[in-house]
Amino acid sequence: MVRSKAPSKKQQKKGIDFKKIKRKLGRKLPPPKNATNTEIKSKAIVLPEQSVATNKEGLAVSKKGLTLKELLQQTSHHNAKVRRDALMGIKDLVLKHPTELRLHRYAVIEKLRERISDDDKVVREALYQLFKSEIIPGCAEDNQGPYISLMMTYIFNAMTNLAIDIRLMAFKFFDLVVQFYPPCFSLYAEKILQSYEDILRKNQFYLEDKGKLKSTLSGLVRCLSLLPSKKPEPEKNISGDRIIHAFEPDAPTENAGFSVIIKKLKELVLVLINCFQDFIPLLNSMPQLDAPSFDCILSILQSIDIALRFFIYVSHEETPESKSLLGRVDQTLSLGLLKKLLGVFPLYPKHHLSVKEDDRYFILNIVITEIFLHFHEWICPSADVFEKFLEFIENALLGKICSSTRSGKATWEKHVPSLLPFIPKLVSEVTTGWQSCLLEAFTQTFKDCNPESSLKLACLSVIEEMLIPRGDMNYTEASNTVVLDYQTIWIRELPLLLILIGDKQPSSSQVVLRLLLRLGQFASSSSFLLWEYENTQFALSEFYSTCQEGNIYYGPFMKLPRDSQELSICCLYYFSNLSTPLLKSIASCCFCPELEPFVFFRIIEVLHATYKAGHIQIADHISFFMTLLSCFKVFPENIYPVIESDVKVSNCGTLKSITSIVCSCLSQMGDSSVVFQIIEKAILDLILLEPPLDNACAMLRVLIVLDSKPTRLSEQSITALSNFLPGYLMDVVLCISKDDVRTWRYHLLPCFFLFDRSNKLLGLVLNVIGSFLTASNLSIASHTSTKYATDSLSRINATVSLLLLMYKDIKVQKILSLFRTEVGSILQRIASLQSSELKMTLEERHRFQCSFEQLKMVSSTSPVG
Repeated sequence: MVRSKAPSKKQQKKGIDFKKIKRKLGRKLPPPKNATNTEIKSKAIVLPEQSVATNKEGLAVSKKGLTLKELLQQTSHHNAKVRRDALMGIKDLVLKHPTELRLHRYAVIEKLRERISDDDKVVREALYQLFKSEIIPGCAEDNQGPYISLMMTYIFNAMTNLAIDIRLMAFKFFDLVVQFYPPCFSLYAEKILQSYEDILRKNQFYLEDKGKLKSTLSGLVRCLSLLPSKKPEPEKNISGDRIIHAFEPDAPTENAGFSVIIKKLKELVLVLINCFQDFIPLLNSMPQLDAPSFDCILSILQSIDIALRFFIYVSHEETPESKSLLGRVDQTLSLGLLKKLLGVFPLYPKHHLSVKEDDRYFILNIVITEIFLHFHEWICPSADVFEKFLEFIENALLGKICSSTRSGKATWEKHVPSLLPFIPKLVSEVTTGWQSCLLEAFTQTFKDCNPESSLKLACLSVIEEMLIPRGDMNYTEASNTVVLDYQTIWIRELPLLLILIGDKQPSSSQVVLRLLLRLGQFASSSSFLLWEYENTQFALSEFYSTCQEGNIYYGPFMKLPRDSQELSICCLYYFSNLSTPLLKSIASCCFCPELEPFVFFRIIEVLHATYKAGHIQIADHISFFMTLLSCFKVFPENIYPVIESDVKVSNCGTLKSITSIVCSCLSQMGDSSVVFQIIEKAILDLILLEPPLDNACAMLRVLIVLDSKPTRLSEQSITALSNFLPGYLMDVVLCISKDDVRTWRYHLLPCFFLFDRSNKLLGLVLNVIGSFLTASNLSIASHTSTKYATDSLSRINATVSLLLLMYKDIKVQKILSLFRTEVGSILQRIASLQSSELKMTLEERHRFQCSFEQLKMVSSTSPVG
């Protein structure tokens, strides 16, 4: 069998699909035949006068070169980032160019208000910060009403937005508006209260995100605080007067709207009570009370407290309309308060994890207690509930609840004062046992708190209310022995507190002084108050000054402001018997160079009025005057001429004024002859102690005011004055410039009056002057002549000048004519001394000779008296 042949493997010839092109190495491949040419050829188009910088030359622009108009347009851009950048650009522009905002504020607010409901959270926050920092503060100088009305429509629109974040942000915007323009709340009160009520009812979102509720409630507290809760004080300029009057129930055009506001406010309070109740289960389940929860609960309680106090304000109005409009709090509200709010009191931490948590619960319980104390008469709680609150108040005052740490002490001092205003009324309502407990706790608080704290001031306010009778509440009745015991403690603490505060807190010192003054004013109505007020003057001496081992130590009185000094001076009038130690203490203050002359004169005026009221013994009053005149220090001493208008040079003018006032007071003290007999010995005893020239002049002036012609001076007094006056007269001549006629005449006139009333006194004085002219009688002159006449020449010159001055006074000249022998003897001694013993230069001898010849001529030609 023959095998068949295999098929031929010869390849058949076929068509070629792709032709392979061999390329040389290093050559660039050409583009495919079907490639698209993407090359674009263009030329720049230059438009003359179209440069951005050229168009905006002289305009205010932001960092990115945009004008205010362009930025406002970009705030409506579809891109949130562009809108946010535009707001930041506006802030940058108005900071650099404040006039842009002043010129275009209306247009800016009109455009930006659209962004209050912006979908983007960052844009809304940027808008809020722009309004807060720049736009709304910039409206303060203008009429804010039109600008606020531009915003309110959009704010209310945002409050009804479906997005909860936009609604909450709207409340934040409204809070900002109220901060800068409080009257806007009264204008939109109904809508605002309804909006707050709606947001608080909204699905209890606040239990999930308490941070969002916090900002909303802070605005609610601010708004409600604008409601009047007490009568405005007429003497103070209250900025919220317009708001208060807007809510007056008897305003003829506001009655309908007012009743709606009352209704809305009551509904809001019920919603707030429910909100508080919703937090209770949450607190029980939480490991600790965090800050957001605490802030929310505190704001809820504060809102309830403010709203209910407004109800009290309205119900206490005197008009029939207001009483029928609200009356008492209705039963629904009372039950809500009693069961949901007060029923869980006191709140307390479950685990006590931190000191801060304890303090937070303490604050919440304080606010709940305030609400209870405001409305317990309307709520009519059971005895057990009332006792529970009384126990908390006692423990809170004693500091048993708050932590003992520094922060706990600060919390205690900050929040306990809110309970103190209720103490007086509670004391009048509770049983004797609780009276003692509350008063003991309050007194302990008063003693333990910082003297410079606000708590101390709050305690003083309560003490004033419980000491000073007011209305039908009188705690000074003798039958109420429990209260009287504590009143004694409070009164005795007041002077000690005044000294303890010193001049560190002038406002606190003023409160204590005002309380002491009111206590003195009302002391006459109660024998108990009068006795205790009298005893405070012994402790008050240290407040003015103290003297130890001859040194004077000035108390706080010297450094307090003038109004506080005035209060302390007025307190002196109401002591029924001003003690000698207190008078000495006050007199020592008068010698302080830092004491203003006005205060000095005021002290004299009040003490003289006190004397006329029979509260100072006449001997003590005269002794006080003499102490002032003899111990007042004039500076600079014995340097003339004195420029009285310049207090930095001398206070001599002050002593002259004091002398005039004292003379006037002494002349009003009754029979001048009797007063003269009392004061004669005192003045002479002081004069013989050789006081400074000005003080001696002051006492001599007092003497001549009370003296008469012929003189009332006794023989003993005339003899004493004859030994003192020669030296005094020499001092006047030597110390006062001859050109200062006014000053030397002021000092010489008292002596001239005495010479006119007693010729004998002038004769004795002339004999003494002649006796110490000679050197052999220097021992006699040492205690009578001036310390400035150190040699014979000085004494001779002084004698000549003195006699010339005496001859210039017409009355004294006539009297001198009666003593020609004595004057002649003096002239002979002068002549003999100047010719034999005195060593003078030619110029000195010429001047002396001229003066001496003038004196001889005047003495020889003077008419015979």
